[in-house]
Amino acid sequence: MRWWPGVVLVVARAGVVHEALIKRTHEDRLVGHISRDATAIEAREKPLKTAASEASTSDQPPKRKRGRPRKGEVVEKKEPRRLERQADMSLAEMLADLPTHCAVGTKRNAKGHTTSWIGYKLHLDVADGDIPISAMLTSASLHDSQVAVPLATMTASRVTNLYDLMDSAYDAPEIEAKSRALGHVPIIDQHPRSVPGGKEAVAAEARARRTAGYVLAEDVRYNERSAAERVNSHLKDDFGGRYVRVRGHAKVLCHLMFGVLALSIEQLLRLIT
Repeated sequence: MRWWPGVVLVVARAGVVHEALIKRTHEDRLVGHISRDATAIEAREKPLKTAASEASTSDQPPKRKRGRPRKGEVVEKKEPRRLERQADMSLAEMLADLPTHCAVGTKRNAKGHTTSWIGYKLHLDVADGDIPISAMLTSASLHDSQVAVPLATMTASRVTNLYDLMDSAYDAPEIEAKSRALGHVPIIDQHPRSVPGGKEAVAAEARARRTAGYVLAEDVRYNERSAAERVNSHLKDDFGGRYVRVRGHAKVLCHLMFGVLALSIEQLLRLIT
């Protein structure tokens, strides 16, 4: 089969088959936890230069000083952030608003070191039993939080779940509000910037709880979020997610969706047997 004539149709079919599989197998099932996470997808192509990256600093208008504007000074209103815009968007509009070109992504690993890659970022919602429920592929440079609302909307149309588990990258009031609006209980790891006192206060609170031997129920449930990490690792090690030999968002998504579909079938068969 040649890739280019019907690649869009193939991608659509892979996504439709996966969606039908999830709906059929979960129509009478109540999912306890949905674990949300993203993983880097390296690609063998050049990152696209956007208009913002090509513009020089000399071409940009000078930034206005902070404080109250002078008398007669006209201050341009800031454009609403993507999370704010998504509140009034449909799922199709949210997906169209997300960048999908090849880009350079950066992240901090578990040891605190910053790493970079060229390619994309795969966002997954994973149910109990390590079953991928929804998947989206965006530019590597896109922050994880920007995909949380459309991913939650897509997942809610496929399964019924109780808890949404997310790390500190998703610590935003819009994401928490969306989760509650869908009838879920969001359990999101607090980002130090949202806690008075920052990292020191978070570390002190953790030490105090360990000393007292006190564990929150939310912390016990949050440990289930490791399902997303296991699926990401399984997809890369055994279903072709680590070695992408095609170029372009549509082809990369097609490659990954067949892996997601095969992984979902494998996990469902394990539950049956």
